[in-house]
Amino acid sequence: MSSPPTAPPQLPATVEGGGEPPSGRSGPLRSAWAFLRNTWRGLTSMRTALVLLFLLALAAMPGALIPQRSLNERLVDEYFAANPRLAPLIDAVGGFEVFASPWFAAIYLLLMISLVGCVLPRSAEYWRGMRAAPVATPRNLSRLPHSASGTLAEPPDQVVGRSRRLLRGWRKAETLGDDGGRTVSAERGYLRETGNLVFHLSLIGILIGMAGGKLFGYDGDVIVRADGSQFCNSSILGYDSFRAGLQVDGTGLNEFCVKVDRFDGSWLPNGQPSSFAAQIGYQTGEDLENGVTSWRPYELATNHPLRTDSDRVYLTGYGYAPEFTVTWPDGQSRTGDIQWRPVDQSGSQLSEGATKFERPGVTDPEQRRTSQLAVTGTFAPTGAVDAEGNLASVHPDLRAPTADVNIMRGDLGIDDGRGQSIFSVDQRQIDNGELRTVAESRLGIGDTVRLDDGTVVRFDGVTPWVNLLVGHDPTQVWVLVSAMVMLAGLTLSLTIKRRRFWVRVRPDGAGGSRVELGGLARTDQAGYGEEFDRLADELLEDTTKKDG
Repeated sequence: MSSPPTAPPQLPATVEGGGEPPSGRSGPLRSAWAFLRNTWRGLTSMRTALVLLFLLALAAMPGALIPQRSLNERLVDEYFAANPRLAPLIDAVGGFEVFASPWFAAIYLLLMISLVGCVLPRSAEYWRGMRAAPVATPRNLSRLPHSASGTLAEPPDQVVGRSRRLLRGWRKAETLGDDGGRTVSAERGYLRETGNLVFHLSLIGILIGMAGGKLFGYDGDVIVRADGSQFCNSSILGYDSFRAGLQVDGTGLNEFCVKVDRFDGSWLPNGQPSSFAAQIGYQTGEDLENGVTSWRPYELATNHPLRTDSDRVYLTGYGYAPEFTVTWPDGQSRTGDIQWRPVDQSGSQLSEGATKFERPGVTDPEQRRTSQLAVTGTFAPTGAVDAEGNLASVHPDLRAPTADVNIMRGDLGIDDGRGQSIFSVDQRQIDNGELRTVAESRLGIGDTVRLDDGTVVRFDGVTPWVNLLVGHDPTQVWVLVSAMVMLAGLTLSLTIKRRRFWVRVRPDGAGGSRVELGGLARTDQAGYGEEFDRLADELLEDTTKKDG
């Protein structure tokens, strides 16, 4: 009895490309690993790095077009007032703090990872290529873009020696064939790839330096009157505004002092600024430690900062501080010259502010609180009256200083523990009736106004002030060096071209040599044909018979 037929043995299933399919348990793990591997490959590709670099530049554009809180909060407030519907939407996505927003940091971080993951493997590959021998001579040199051949009366050894001397400076490799022929493989222009890698590594260095500056740097603004007033970089309390890096706690600042003696400005006849400069003196940290009392003179001008102790001091603005003297009926007087804030965007330096006074000699708390004065209003360095009768400024220089003052008396709210702007009074005190207007007048220098209780307010004069921006960036030298190296690498990658040259020499059986030449440019380069022809002519100049 015959046995039933049996099925042929089943071969194990295979997946495309060989290998066994993943089991049920290992399938999800392999899929996850493949997803991560492909994501990493895509992220670290040069195309992705270029896209991220473009996105970083695109993301930085709002920081240049929209006012930023870290630079000028007043302009942000003005933007809110001018665009009440659009401004909240921009603020919701971090448009007023672009460079501190999470989405900008995410692009920055992804670009860093992409560049590092792209450039470092290429650097290792390039290092291996630098140590490897040039590419072997192709079998058929006549198919290359540049080729030549000929017969020489010289023996092969002399031809190879002459080609060796002719290709001095090229990376060369020589081989000996089975038929007694010899080949020379030469390559030149490896510095092109070096320049390319140096460029990208320097770009990474710049990004690291910029990130380090944000972590360990700081900057702050301070207003100093140009009458010999001083500012010392010893504490953040001396700043009007201070922006610290993530790793800066405000202690351990580099100590130095600046004394502003005079502000010099020049303007065109139409009021357009021509140049600004402040005559200052400064003392370095070493001067302060050694007890040096003299000041080093320096002219602080636009785009000409003071650099000392790894800090930079810039002249970023100027304005005026009107000086008022208040004389009370009992003969006591006080003088105030606080800075007023420019409000005219046209550059005429029309300013507004509030100079605040407390009556001296008053011991009763209630009387002292209700007898405070504030001289508020607008100031014009060159005063004029517009069509509506309001004070205007027609030139930013001090040609006809004029002040429209609104004198207020009452409780300024400076004793309730709440901070308030030096440029204005607390509007809440006006709304609740604690502060009220007692006089209004237009004053020139020397003019006075008398209040209802006999108090006299006199406009004495004007003192210029300057706004100083102090910046500290410990990585600025690193960024500068990286930028210079990046420029050098870019120059190498654009000016140097890689090209190859091959020589095959065989004996012709009559004591001479059969020579074949081939050339190939690794990149498009106008002129390599001329270089190849020159090398070929010199190597084949003793040709006794040319091939057709």
